[in-house]
Amino acid sequence: MGSAEGRILVVLVFLVLAGFLFVYSASAPLSARLTGDPWALLKRQCIGAVLGFAAMMVLWRVDYRVWSRGDDLFLGLCWFLTALTLVPPLAEGGRWLRLGPFPFQPSELGKLALVLFLSGSLVRRGDRLQDWKQGVLPHLLVLGAFGLVLLLQPDFGMLVTYAALVAVLLWVGGVPIRHLGVTGAAAVPFLAALLFGAQYRFERLLAFLNPELYRDTFAYQTYQSLMAIGSGGILGRGLGASRAKLFYLPSAHNDFLFAVVAEETGLLGALALMGLIGLLVGQGYAVSRRAPDKLGALYALGASFLLGFQTVLNLGVVVGVLPVTGLTLPFLSYGGSSLMVSLALGGLVLGVARASRASRVALLVPEAWA
Repeated sequence: MGSAEGRILVVLVFLVLAGFLFVYSASAPLSARLTGDPWALLKRQCIGAVLGFAAMMVLWRVDYRVWSRGDDLFLGLCWFLTALTLVPPLAEGGRWLRLGPFPFQPSELGKLALVLFLSGSLVRRGDRLQDWKQGVLPHLLVLGAFGLVLLLQPDFGMLVTYAALVAVLLWVGGVPIRHLGVTGAAAVPFLAALLFGAQYRFERLLAFLNPELYRDTFAYQTYQSLMAIGSGGILGRGLGASRAKLFYLPSAHNDFLFAVVAEETGLLGALALMGLIGLLVGQGYAVSRRAPDKLGALYALGASFLLGFQTVLNLGVVVGVLPVTGLTLPFLSYGGSSLMVSLALGGLVLGVARASRASRVALLVPEAWA
């Protein structure tokens, strides 16, 4: 096992185990109230981890170039599954599909599909990326197709994540910056209409701008989160000793898990966990720079960007510097779909790192000598 692969794998395993610990701590009271079993939500998280590690192994051990052969079909399937969440008999909570006893969020899988499709498309188009109609428009249409469904769910936070991924991959993939600048400027009125057109989004924005006025309504979660973080101090209250999880902080086990982490382990523990995610993202960027080809570089970069960007968005919400988005903290928050896709993204980076190691060995050991 190469050193980059080893470091990435160790960080992934440690983050998943830490997630188990804090998901149980944060969810036990709610789980006991809802099901009578304080372990119920953790058991569901373990299922997501098993599926995630299976996906990670496949993406790690199979040559990553294989995925570009059917990335458009995989993307179409993910869009179809995401659209099915708009069908009331099949949907749960607007964003999940009920698959047997477990709900599944197809828009999470769509993140992986988007990385694979965008990367493959940018490589296939080659020099045609210099043309706006070839380099930007097709990918903008894909984003629009997903965006329409995400807005109807509604899931504005996921749409922001998709849009950021598209912008970054187009930029590093070779699309001229002037095309992206013009497209971004044209999208500003549209984004403003989305922000102010939905009452709940507008109220969240007002609560973000003036939290004191909305501390008992739309800013309630933010206030409770900040109280939990502040009460943790430097060293924390101790594992399992969070008070916020005792039904003071809504979504303590998923969107706002970081507040429980900071309350129980303090500033030092919270920084240590965020440092691990930072290390993982940094390793992913390093893998992208050493990738054997453009496809591998875009795969590793896109996967790493998604993990880092979603972490920043989640932390920004929890500490009150961003409006509430509803996004989970990768690897740590409760959510089987999120955990499974986060591990799959890690597996994609591992697959590129494995191919990079193999190509270096081939250069050092000529084929005639092997």
